[in-house]
Amino acid sequence: MSLRVYKGTSPGQRFKTGLGFTEITKTKPERTLISSLNKTAGRSNGTITVRGKGGGHKRNFREIDFKRNKREIEGTVASVEYDPNRTANIALIHYKDGEKRYILAPLDLKIGDKISAAAKTPIKAGNAMPLINMPIGTFVHNIELMPGCGGQIVRSAGAAAIVAAKEGKYVHLKLPSKEVRKVNASCFATIGQIGNIDWKNTSLGKAGKSRHMGRRPKVRGVAMDPNSHPHGGGEGKSGVGMHPKTRQGKPAAGKTRSKKKPSGKFILSRRNK
Repeated sequence: MSLRVYKGTSPGQRFKTGLGFTEITKTKPERTLISSLNKTAGRSNGTITVRGKGGGHKRNFREIDFKRNKREIEGTVASVEYDPNRTANIALIHYKDGEKRYILAPLDLKIGDKISAAAKTPIKAGNAMPLINMPIGTFVHNIELMPGCGGQIVRSAGAAAIVAAKEGKYVHLKLPSKEVRKVNASCFATIGQIGNIDWKNTSLGKAGKSRHMGRRPKVRGVAMDPNSHPHGGGEGKSGVGMHPKTRQGKPAAGKTRSKKKPSGKFILSRRNK
């Protein structure tokens, strides 16, 4: 997807870059696959319920098929659409039995392409199959962590994991964060890299666009008073002066991940060595 550069007719436009939406083929979503999305941030009796969130444009939720449990039935790509709830684009699939579903749109997926989900299927972008049946070096996304639970990791724009090795009932995956972890070999994953790879190269240009996305300003802890944040207080500009903490006083930097988590035994190489 190409980037769009705006003319500097105002301070907000001067450094603004956006997506060209050349891959988008349909502007209105499938009505049977959307539902209302209630806002969970705001104020209750004048008290902020969720910090850093609020306002934003009204959105509808698109029901995405993360499980890919429509097995052995071929589907056709009907359109590629924008989804305001995620960085990746989505593709509308029309199956032979008449059902319609949304999936995350892989890179270079076009209208008319055929996709399927089965135990064994051609190595083609958009097809889904168990990790055990994929050759070493395959790019995958929308990966399950437990068989049948649906894709939970590698779901953002431009992301892809690599099938690095196979060991017994586990497959070694190299994730976009460079972390290498073991995943059950019978877990399903979708082949290919997720599209919309230029998303990370965009620039909002002005603070107002961030507010349109539902993001409110975030104040630094060192700029607050000591009653509002552990980092607050002091004469003039001052540093943290302690081990970084959250607003509630919990550790906020360094190794905060618990070693007792059961998922830790599946990590072969951590992202931060």
